[in-house]
Amino acid sequence: MTEPDATAYAAQILDPDEHADRAVLQRLRADPGVEFLDHREAQLSGLRGLRPAPDRDVLAEPGRWAYYPWRRTVVAVLGPRGFRALRLDRNRNNITTEEQARFSSLTIGVAGLSVGHVIAHTLAVQGLCGSLRLADFDHLELSNLNRVPATLFDLGLNKAHVAARRIAELDPYLAVDVFDAGLTAETVDAFLDGLDIVVEECDSLDMKVGVRTRARERRIPVLMATSDRGRVDVERFDQEPERPILHGLLGELDIEQLPGMTSREKIPYMLRYDEAGRVSPRTAASLIEIDRSLSTWPQVASDVLVGASALAEAVRRIGLGENLRSGRCRIDIGWALDQLEEVETVRHRPALDDEQSNDPAPSVVTDTIVAAAVRAPSGGNSQPWHIEAEPGKLTISVATEHTSAMDVGFRGSAVALGAALYNVRIAAASRGMLGPVSVSEDVHGCPLRASMHFEGGTDPALAELYEPMLARGTNRHGGTPQSLDDQTIKLLTAAAEREGARLHLLTERDDLARAATIFGAADRIRYLTPRLHKEMFAELRWPGDPDPDTGIDVRTLELDASDLALLDIVRRPDVMVYLAEWNAGSALGDGMRDQILASSALAVITVPGERLSDYAIGGSAVEAVWILAQREGLAVRPLSPVFLHARNSTDLNELSVGFAGELQRLQSDFVRLTATDPEESIVLVLRLTTAPPASVPSRRSLSRVRSRRL
Repeated sequence: MTEPDATAYAAQILDPDEHADRAVLQRLRADPGVEFLDHREAQLSGLRGLRPAPDRDVLAEPGRWAYYPWRRTVVAVLGPRGFRALRLDRNRNNITTEEQARFSSLTIGVAGLSVGHVIAHTLAVQGLCGSLRLADFDHLELSNLNRVPATLFDLGLNKAHVAARRIAELDPYLAVDVFDAGLTAETVDAFLDGLDIVVEECDSLDMKVGVRTRARERRIPVLMATSDRGRVDVERFDQEPERPILHGLLGELDIEQLPGMTSREKIPYMLRYDEAGRVSPRTAASLIEIDRSLSTWPQVASDVLVGASALAEAVRRIGLGENLRSGRCRIDIGWALDQLEEVETVRHRPALDDEQSNDPAPSVVTDTIVAAAVRAPSGGNSQPWHIEAEPGKLTISVATEHTSAMDVGFRGSAVALGAALYNVRIAAASRGMLGPVSVSEDVHGCPLRASMHFEGGTDPALAELYEPMLARGTNRHGGTPQSLDDQTIKLLTAAAEREGARLHLLTERDDLARAATIFGAADRIRYLTPRLHKEMFAELRWPGDPDPDTGIDVRTLELDASDLALLDIVRRPDVMVYLAEWNAGSALGDGMRDQILASSALAVITVPGERLSDYAIGGSAVEAVWILAQREGLAVRPLSPVFLHARNSTDLNELSVGFAGELQRLQSDFVRLTATDPEESIVLVLRLTTAPPASVPSRRSLSRVRSRRL
């Protein structure tokens, strides 16, 4: 066998302290066609910065130069120990330093450098071997570049050389031997001698058998990955020297007869080995088309990469003596993606961890029901309630200490309580625990209180809303307006009516434009009224805020960098004082105006009556509409203009004495726009549009939950 010329694929390591190497470097420097690259100082800096710090002898190790003849380039590199320490540092602690040292003693052979190219490179990148042996007789073609990570500059080169070059450019110290004549009956022994593991990726059935037969004699484990449904084969001949090759799937075939068999005669054995019944439909159909509409069998890069990842893990286990038995498995990404499930958000929401509350956890019976209650929306995410959980009962009370100026007469708190009660009903229905509900006003100084006694009741329509209820959230992205279809309109209208409320939908562009003007003007007043301005910015939570479980995470505002910068200006009360004095600041409403103009619709929920219990009914209707709208793919944001819950001029004056007249005009304009009846009260407005998911979910606190145990 003729030895290949290593300069075709291996870097020449040159030590400037060695006389002969110094002479080579001088000659290369004199050649104007050779480029020198020296980033050694950056490498040294990286080495010095490792934790823990490397030994002094590693830091003092002389550097080297690596000459790549095919690139006509010389590259400065650290000494071998420092180079390896720095290059593989990011493996820790997925691979410990001690484990990495054990891998450096492994010699791995890879036969077949189409699929094998990615495998060999992955082993080298991860530092899973100390040397590689590559075998392939074939040359790289353009049709290989759909899965082989080579380039146009490599076309026509031997595939083993291409892989070896790529590895040398990654790590010039990693020893790579090349069998560029491929494997034959005459060369397979030389290829296998001294290997710890062999990866077989040959096309020929004869060679698959030959490699395994000789590997079994040497007690070398054989690994293989195919690019169909992520099939991986492991044959631990090191542990099972009597194991039949290819898992015994060739049956009674006399392997001595293989070289004389025609391709057609081999087909039954190949299909038996490949378990034809489990091959993917696309591959199975393609096999029929070979030599007809296809020149060869199909492979794609993503499947090859999956196989390389699997074999890297197999090598890691063998190298460390961890458990890896013989056999076959399939890492079918397509199948796995078909198994996607909704995440049980109640279990994964950080704000609901028991450790975030000093209060006792609710009883086991009502854990999920309490979690559902606190998922309800509230103005500014203020969560204006106290929740008391008992084994057979749950009570929600308005917490007057968590009110705000815009929570006129606790009407906003009543809406939040109603939404929480609706969530409780959903969760109880999903657990088969639905029972009677009672709502009372002015109970022992509490403005509003609601209770449910848990019984064995069910409501399938409510129960099926459990997961959508957990997923419900506020979406403040700008959005793209799209017309609501009749089915969605009927669905949302019916949802409101079932809860005793009424839904008014604004969908015409002219109506939305008028609403945008009204809401923009109301938003300006909120900025320019000192108390409202202070409370508005007190609601915001920035990363690192000590109280992140209430209020509005600033990231949910979906602001770009420039708008975030402007936020630092408009949050300043001294700036607002001047704008109010000048009767200016129309731009303060631009954000709200733009949001409404980008809406598909505004959903206005109203209730007959004006008692707090009526507003609670409206809160349940709001939550029902919101959950269904989001389930239908709509992005939902609640809108509460300053005037929303004001019932008279006294309320408006309490909100903003300087702008009470303007607020009254805006409120009247909105009532006319929505055609709200005089006996109705507007509970809340929901903005509906089409938008990407919210950046982060709103968090909730359990500090307002108390538990009583028997």
